[in-house]
Formats: sequence, structure tokens, C-alpha cells
Amino acid sequence: MSISTTIKSIQDIMRKDVGVDGDAQRIGQLVWMLFLKIFDDREMEWELLDDDYRSPLPASCRWRNWAADPEGITGEALKDFIDNHLFPELQNLHTYSTSPAAFVVRGVFEDAYNYMKSGQLIRQVINRLQDGVDFNRAQERHAFGDMYEQLLRDLQGAGNAGEFYTPRPVTEFMVRMVDPRLDEKVMDPACGTGGFLTCTIEHKRKHYVKTAEDERALQASLFGVEKKPLPHLLATTNMILHGIEVPSQIRHDNTLARPLTSWGPKERVDCIVANPPFGGMEEDGIEGNFPSAFRTRETADLFLVLIMHLLKDGGRAAVVLPDGFLFGEGIKSRIKEKLLTECNLHTVVRLPNGVFNPYTGIKTNLLFFTKGTPTRHVWFYEHPYPAGYKNYSKTRPLRIEEFAAEQAWWGSAADGFASRVENELAWKVSVEELQARNWNLDCKNPHVGEQESHDPDELLRDYAKVQGEIAELREQLKAVLAEALERDA
Repeated sequence: MSISTTIKSIQDIMRKDVGVDGDAQRIGQLVWMLFLKIFDDREMEWELLDDDYRSPLPASCRWRNWAADPEGITGEALKDFIDNHLFPELQNLHTYSTSPAAFVVRGVFEDAYNYMKSGQLIRQVINRLQDGVDFNRAQERHAFGDMYEQLLRDLQGAGNAGEFYTPRPVTEFMVRMVDPRLDEKVMDPACGTGGFLTCTIEHKRKHYVKTAEDERALQASLFGVEKKPLPHLLATTNMILHGIEVPSQIRHDNTLARPLTSWGPKERVDCIVANPPFGGMEEDGIEGNFPSAFRTRETADLFLVLIMHLLKDGGRAAVVLPDGFLFGEGIKSRIKEKLLTECNLHTVVRLPNGVFNPYTGIKTNLLFFTKGTPTRHVWFYEHPYPAGYKNYSKTRPLRIEEFAAEQAWWGSAADGFASRVENELAWKVSVEELQARNWNLDCKNPHVGEQESHDPDELLRDYAKVQGEIAELREQLKAVLAEALERDA
């Protein structure tokens, strides 16, 4: 039975329980159970490798001792154990163990709840997890992302908008192009379930890890922050699955809630790969943590300012941003001016519609930049659909192989990407031209003739641009009239 089939069957069992109300609670219930199951799987491996390994959990709370036996406790006894022993012990784990792993587990359970009321149904769920999920198999570790994508689709159906699963081909391509080296600190300030960080782990292990000392350097080089409890729990679980023994550097917090100036030089990082949440608004007062020129409640804009601040000089970033950022004016223009004057925005990969379906139809872009030197020109690369495609779908998703053309064209930052040449998909625009456009980065492919679009999202964006231009002209006209009246008076 596949993992997705197992998860679906578990959710079907949970639907019978009167205590679980809706997909959001079902997912929350499932995730803390998954965490303990996966943590126990990993502990078995650590015990084989290290004779001195000691679990941070009390013996009674380890999955193997209360859940693994299919004929074990059930009914009221199981429900009572979970509510009155398991959760209190794990939420106060610091009284039992002071190890870093204990603080990780306690952090996971601070915001977790047992919603289920039936001990018999809880036992059925546990048995299905025990039989159907074994993340000690490498193949199933890779399936974790697919499993989370399924959970997100369920959340989307439950009306919990704002969560976007970044397709693995996108994360893998971005990490490849940034190429974080062994000792370089890598951060994702809005890490979700940790997809960019797990891609970074795989990239470093493939290209740079040769010894046990290298592996220790890798484990100390990753940093992530996630605001929401459920994705944070999944990110912690995902890191453990990928061999990060104590993922204490994956914090449950909001990076935007901290004043920008409080991030000191020691907290600067070498690489940032991120898909900051866009289309959302931060709570009142968050914008006060940023300089007045960049104060906005638009989440993606604030994250880009933060990312520029967090990079060391020479640090590299790859960031997913929507089309609205490219053509937006006002504060967006000031942020883009800062980006192009303080960083080298060397590449913008323009993705087609449908990459982030079913979560959003908004067109997105991948921005690659290096901090410390101003931009001279920006290369744009228009990623095409594969032959025969008009959109992506569940059965025809984006594939990593599609980025082969970009990788072959990419060249090296060491020589300023001197090998790049314009073609039907790639073109460059000078910073002088962009400045004359008021830092509008919505540059159309000059090798493609004007095409009439019937895409409703694109038509709405065009309408918004026209409305913005009209509003600006209206303000200019008001100023001219006021000046004329003042002269006449």
C-alpha cells in the first residue's frame, strides 16, 4: 500500500470520530502521530550506530512501548494514556531531559492536540501507521513531500488558504543554481515544511560531504524559521527523516516580528533559498519593524527586504516572487531599487501559469541575486511548457528535467556569466533601462510578438496596472491644478 493510500485510509478512520472536526484537525492529529512514529524509526537507527545513544523520551512515551504492538492498549485506556500521560510528559520534557533533542520534541508538542475521542479508532489509526509507513526506507523518505502535498490539498479544501507547497523540481533547481557549499550557512526564513532545506541537505551530501566531519559541518549549517505550528512540526519531522539528528535550528517563530536592525552581523548567512508567502497580509504593527521607506503589510515584500538584510556581502539568494512584485509600484518600486542597487540581480526565471496549481494560478518568478555589488543588467529566461502542454496538472506536473535548458545556458558567476547568449527564451535588460521604467521588472520577451491573452488572471493584472496609471495621472493633474490655482490667487 502506498503512503498516500495509507494516509487516505487513516483520514477515513478519523472521519468516524466525533471529536475531529474537519480536515484541519484531522491533519493536526495525524502529524503528531507521524512525528512520534518517524522519531522512533530514526531512534532505532541511531541505537544501531551508537551504543551510547540515550533517548530523550521517557520509556513509557516511546512509540515502540505504547503504540507499536497492534494488540496493545486500546479503548478508554489508550485515550486516557494519551491525554493524561503522553501529552503532559512531552509538553514538559525539559523536566526529564535537558538534551537538545528534548527541546525539539517539546517544541513540537507545545501546539499539538489529541482531538480524537474514541480509543478504538485511535488504535486503528496507530495500527495503520505502524503497518503502512516506514521512513527508514529511502524511497518512502522521498515520498514525504508527496504526502505533505496531499495534506495541503486537503487543507486547501478546508478553506485554510495561504499555504503553498513548492514543487520539488522548483526547489531542486533553485538550490542547484545557488550551489551552497559545505561550510556555508543556508537559511530559509519562511521554511514551511523544510523543502528547500532538505534539497540543500541532499545537494551538499551529493557534492561536498566526504567524511564524518563533513557531515557534522553540514548539520550545523542549516537554519529555518516557520510561523505556523503545523508546517513547523512537519519541517522538524522532515529534517529528522533526512538525517538531521537534532533539528534545533528549525525554530517556530515569525522572522518578520523582529526589528530588522536587531539582526546582527553574526546572524548573517551565505545562502538563502525561499518561497516567502505571498498574497497575504501581516498583522498590524509588523511593518514597524522595518525602515519607513519599506513599510507595508504585504508579506512577500517584507521578506525580500529581510532576505537582503540577512545575506552576508557576497551571499547568494534564490527567491520565488509573484508577477505583482515585478510590475508593482510605490513601496514595491523602492524595494526593487534597493535590490538592484545593493545586489546583483543577475537572473529572473519567468515561470508559466500552473506551476503552483492547485493552490494558486498566480504567475511566479525565480529571482537569483548576489549581495554586495550593484546590478549592471538583468538576464530574463522564459521557462516554456513542454511540447504538447498548455498547462500543468496533477497528471502532468512540472519535472526537474525541464530545467536542463536553463542549466546548460546558465554559465558561471565567477566570470559574470560571460558565456550567456540571447536566444528565443533569454534576453537581458540594462539597469539604466529598468531605472527609466521606474524599476518595473515586468519585461516581456522581445523575441516573441504581441500575443492576445485570454487568461483571467493576466487580464486582471493588466487592468490593475491601467488603474494604477490612471490614479497616478489623476494625482499629477490635481497637483498641477492646485499649483495653477495658487498662482492665480
